[in-house]
Amino acid sequence: MSESGVRPNVLITGASGLIGSALGEFLPQEGYLPIPLSRKKGDTAPDGAWWDPPSGDVKLDAALPLRSVIHLAGAGIADGLWTKARKKILWESRVDATRSLAEALAALPEESRPASMICASGIGYYGHRGQEVLNEDSSKGEGYLADLAAAWEEAAEPARAAGIRVVSLRFGLVLSADGGPLKAMLRPFRLGLGGPLGNGRQMVSWITLHDALRVILALIEREDVSGVVNGVAPGAVTQGEFAKALGKELGRPAFLPAPGFALKLILGEMAQELLLGGQRVEPTRLYAIRFPFRYPDLASAFPALEL
Repeated sequence: MSESGVRPNVLITGASGLIGSALGEFLPQEGYLPIPLSRKKGDTAPDGAWWDPPSGDVKLDAALPLRSVIHLAGAGIADGLWTKARKKILWESRVDATRSLAEALAALPEESRPASMICASGIGYYGHRGQEVLNEDSSKGEGYLADLAAAWEEAAEPARAAGIRVVSLRFGLVLSADGGPLKAMLRPFRLGLGGPLGNGRQMVSWITLHDALRVILALIEREDVSGVVNGVAPGAVTQGEFAKALGKELGRPAFLPAPGFALKLILGEMAQELLLGGQRVEPTRLYAIRFPFRYPDLASAFPALEL
């Protein structure tokens, strides 16, 4: 909270998603006032701030002044097969929407611009790299997700050029029992039908939702941090190890593999990149600021999730 006793405003896009909705409950506990950037245009918008990503229209002045913008919006990567039409939606909802928002922030009077814009991205930027240890300085990989993440991050350039501190937060698998990929895994695992995907040797870099929220808070407050930050815990594991740990936590066997050829037959390119590929990512920038992970490994994370 500011010295005047007024809670600083934090604008959130994607406020109804897994991270965004949790952030809306978390930030007030830390002295901030979350403002969702609504898609309800005009006077019907909560707090008067709204945007229409397809058209590029953004209205922010009702939400001012802003301490930070947390940009989480984007169509779900795994919510549909990667057809040409679906890829277009994924691209527009991330790249085009981010550019529109960044341009709107840059167009604000200098005294009204937020101090920071923290933009979600993904470790898919690195492509499938086997056991190679990756950090924020590692090169871009190959594949659709790598191209999407690179363009997504670049789209925030207008805000950066206007002097706003921009952070590209490359999230790994965000673990929560309330949503996201882990929730989808729980039912088959509880039925004893869980197991590794493909050969199970691909790396899974993850972070609990609780630590993800605390990372965002740290990035709001750390004015010396900009550029790329890997939003992952230190405890990257193989997919087989992840499945085994989840089965153990649920008290269920986890030995039934999902053959890679079957996944590719059903899901195509999406299976290859999302399920059968992986990245071994280190949170080097978070180490540098001594971020205190509460759940650095699955042994501490899974019990805390109350699965």
